[in-house]
Amino acid sequence: MEKNTGSTFDNSFNLKLYRKRFIPAGCIPLKDDVIVEQTDDYILTTWHTINPKTTFDHGSSCYLLKDGVKISKFYKPDGDLLYWYCDIVEYEFNETKDTLIVSDLLADVIIYPDGRTKVVDLDELADALDQQLITQKQATASLRQLNNLLSLLYRDKFDRFQAILNQKGL
Repeated sequence: MEKNTGSTFDNSFNLKLYRKRFIPAGCIPLKDDVIVEQTDDYILTTWHTINPKTTFDHGSSCYLLKDGVKISKFYKPDGDLLYWYCDIVEYEFNETKDTLIVSDLLADVIIYPDGRTKVVDLDELADALDQQLITQKQATASLRQLNNLLSLLYRDKFDRFQAILNQKGL
């Protein structure tokens, strides 16, 4: 695979990804995720579920570094698309350790193959704010990023995000 040059990230794909959650609290390494491509704008990965599920078992993700969103395709065990899952996130890159911590800011959007859209976990966002698990700044960022994502969806512009994964066959 040709590597991108001029990127902020180490192009050898030695970047270590971590998923940080507030509810339930925890930060885990995504050591089995495979980085397919990384640029200054996005990171593409493929993965298998950490905990086995009956409805899906693998997928691919696009970490949109400038948009505060992680777009994922969740696949059924037979390879059919279950849905697109959009996490509202914040990124913390540590250049010296070559790590990227992806903090889940709780608000999520699910887009089904038939076009139905569902916003989920806003109650968790409210709980995290009430319990001071996240800052006011993080909650505000989550809501603004959610609004930006929904605006793209409502204007039929989500395909620009989908294209990044689809063009790579992920």
